Amino acid sequence: MEPHPVFKAGNTALITGAGIGGIGFEVAQRCRAHGMNLALVDNNSETLSKAKSLLGDEPSAKAYAKDVSRIDHWRDIKSDVEKCFGSLDLLMLNAGIGVKGGWEDTDYFHKARLPIMDTNLFGVINGISTFLSVIQQQTHPTAIVITGSKQGITNPPGNPAYNASKAAVKSLAEHLSYDLRSSSTSVHLLVPGWTFTGLTGGGAAKAKPDGAWAPAQVADYLQRKMAENIFYIICPDNDVTVEKDRKRMLWSVGDVVHERPPLSRWRDEYKTEAEEWMFKQKV
Repeated sequence: MEPHPVFKAGNTALITGAGIGGIGFEVAQRCRAHGMNLALVDNNSETLSKAKSLLGDEPSAKAYAKDVSRIDHWRDIKSDVEKCFGSLDLLMLNAGIGVKGGWEDTDYFHKARLPIMDTNLFGVINGISTFLSVIQQQTHPTAIVITGSKQGITNPPGNPAYNASKAAVKSLAEHLSYDLRSSSTSVHLLVPGWTFTGLTGGGAAKAKPDGAWAPAQVADYLQRKMAENIFYIICPDNDVTVEKDRKRMLWSVGDVVHERPPLSRWRDEYKTEAEEWMFKQKV
């Protein structure tokens, strides 16, 4: 299958969360293999520098140690990208962080608001508001990729602020896809499964768990689904199949349809029913 037409020599990709060891870096490698220019954004200057050293030197690769939650940083990035590359063809809004906590931590939502909502949600909003007009100036195929999370879809208990941020990202991506439906810009929501990255506790000194995918597998899956013009790119992993993901999502929306209490799959009184339903369900 031919790749999505945005993966073309001479095109420019801007990727946030592009530090070495993550999904953004792996996508950047695939862009580089197609001869694309790269604008790499990450707030971790060390991992960003390592990524850039492997991906190439200026002028075809630029690195920006910036905070995606700050609109002034985005303005600086835009100014330099337009000066260096003239335009933008692929925007991947991938930066994200996770801060765990719950209601028993009285400071959780105060602490969570800045790092989680500002990065995971407003990092996406800032990126779109800054570069959408630039991408829309193009007459050839372009693309926007937004990284979500299964936690923003099935909403498992234990990390409400993170889940809320990713649920909001899903909603934004859906509206963006609808609003650009008649344009030459395709929109894709990338939803990784269990992936061994820095966000999930990965690192050079640790071995990847058998159940997790490597970031390279997610990048390959993304490219394949973009070529098929798929919006919801729900990645499996070595523990959870595509079929199981679909059953879990169907059960979750069933809480609303069948008037069950929320998060019923994790409630003791529904666990047996949920397991039996998923065993019998065909998707």
